Order: sequence, then structure tokens, then C-alpha cells
Amino acid sequence: MEFPEARLLVFAKAPVPGQVKTRLAGKYGIRGAAKLYQAMLCRTLAMATAADLCPAQLWCAPNTKHRFFASCRRDYGVTLKTQPGGDLGRRMDLALRQALRESSWAVLIGGDCPSLGPAELRAALAALAGGQDAVLGPAEDGGYVLIGLRRPYPALFYGVPWGNTSVLAATRRRLRRAGMDWLELPAGWDVDYPADVRRLKRSGFTVPAV
Repeated sequence: MEFPEARLLVFAKAPVPGQVKTRLAGKYGIRGAAKLYQAMLCRTLAMATAADLCPAQLWCAPNTKHRFFASCRRDYGVTLKTQPGGDLGRRMDLALRQALRESSWAVLIGGDCPSLGPAELRAALAALAGGQDAVLGPAEDGGYVLIGLRRPYPALFYGVPWGNTSVLAATRRRLRRAGMDWLELPAGWDVDYPADVRRLKRSGFTVPAV
């Protein structure tokens, strides 16, 4: 393990039909969208744990009780955590704060970002190990697919227009205002729309029959 003093946090929702990837449901149905989300999350966990970069935590919503999460713990050796309440910013802030109490730095990602691989995770962890205050993985849609910190910084997460194309720009402004040094990875993408699923197929990912 290259970075035992770090933690990788993977945010995930229970793959309940009608509650995940709802923008895909029009084409694939609520069960198909949930099945696709579950497959992407498994891909992310398999990639992250096979890379053996640092201990991985699966932060589950609404809690850790769904049987799929139990299978993730068994199959990938991840530690299960329950996401705090509140909007996305509060949940990310509190999860990172908790992780940083037990580690020197932490990186947080979602489970549906196929552009993230071992090279990107290694680059993020290495930058933090080298002294960068933060790491961002910009997303093509104006958000980000990865954030890493050496210390908590709640101002990055509160009052941000989540789901808006201005998330990345707002985060950069807050980093500059705080005088923080940060590294940005190459732009990535996640899967929200049917066009993203087609892109996912072209990347070589085996999309489950839906």
C-alpha cells in the first residue's frame, strides 16, 4: 500500500430503483438505471481496491443497511460508513472531517465517474503527500469528480450551488481566497444522461443489460 496514512472516500447511494440515476430512467427504466448505477459503483470499488493505494471507505446513503453495501464490504474489503444528513456539501464536509481525524489526508470521489482510474487517484494522493493543500478533479460539466484535502476546510462546501455548472468555479474562488495551493487533474466526466452511457460503452465498460 503506497499511502497507508491516507483515506479514499467513495460516496454512494443504495441502488434503489427510482432513487438513483433518475435522469437515465426515461430510457432505461428505474430498475435499469439502478442496475447501471450498481455496476458503475462495483467498477469503481474494484479499481480502487485493486490499486491498493490506501484504505478505502464506502460512505453510504441513507445508511449502511442495504444488502448491496454488505456485499461491497465482503467483495472489496471497504469500510462502511453512513453519510451524514444535509445537502451534498454538508455531507462531504463532515465525511472528510471525520476521515482527516484518523488520517493525514483524504480524497473523496463518487461511484459513477468512469474517467477516474488508478493513475488519477495516485496523482491526487501523491500531490497531497507532497504538500499540496488540496486536489481537484474537474468535471466537464462544470463540477468536479474528485476532491482531496490535507485539512478540513468547510468554506469549500457550504453555500455552493450543487448540481450547477458553476460548482468548479465557485470552489476555485474559495481556494484562492483561502490562500491554498492546489493541484488540478485532467478534466473527467460522470454518467448522468443516456449520451454518457453511450460514451461509457465506447470506453470499454460492459454495460449490464437493462
